[in-house]
Amino acid sequence: MNKEHLIFGIYPVLEAVKSDVTIDKIFVQKGIRNTTIEEIVEILEQRNATISYVPGEKLEKLTRSNHQGIVAFSSPIAFQSLESVVEKALSETSAPLFLILDQISDVRNFGAIIRTAECTNVNAIIIQKKGGAPVSGDTIKTSAGAIFKIPIVKVDHIKDAIFYLQGSEIKVVAATEKTEQSLYNTDLKTPTAFVMGSEGKGISKSVLGIVDEKASLPLLGEINSLNVSVACGAFLYEAVRQRKN
Repeated sequence: MNKEHLIFGIYPVLEAVKSDVTIDKIFVQKGIRNTTIEEIVEILEQRNATISYVPGEKLEKLTRSNHQGIVAFSSPIAFQSLESVVEKALSETSAPLFLILDQISDVRNFGAIIRTAECTNVNAIIIQKKGGAPVSGDTIKTSAGAIFKIPIVKVDHIKDAIFYLQGSEIKVVAATEKTEQSLYNTDLKTPTAFVMGSEGKGISKSVLGIVDEKASLPLLGEINSLNVSVACGAFLYEAVRQRKN
């Protein structure tokens, strides 16, 4: 967590919530009773921020100061809604390209993926609210500022986002070695969303079960997997190549 974006204390957090600051997540001390904290939590629940109830010791470790039972982390970017980015993309291009990240946890991988996505004209990146890498200073640095140029969408569940994309006639393609279908034999000229899996576990089974297609890259050496940001670059540039022809 980047302490540059840390806000603590009841009234500083309340003022941040009431201003234009985008709150990514808050930690509230377990068992605390305070009407202003309850007001903050109610507001942020409506905004779909991540709210966690933690022991006071965790808050003390984060702040080394008088946290008053609440710590917030502001986001350096404003997240956008899935509906708005899909509607905008479909209105502006006949074949939009989306990227879904299923629990990517390494901030540098996340930043590298964002940078490549911006270079390949991806319309939006979709991430899950819980379990993925945060938008931190390292993410911003690794993205070379690209994070400020591409819409980022946070959703409660990856599967719901996939169903929404499919309902909008966008084909969802999973990048996985668990298929015989080559990326190079996959039609990417239509509206497409790529799903990239986490560094350790890949794409979850439940997500693999609902995608439209699966595609793999040829692995000619002895190692049976690629770094996710490298694989993502290969997938995105194959889409660029096909759409240029």
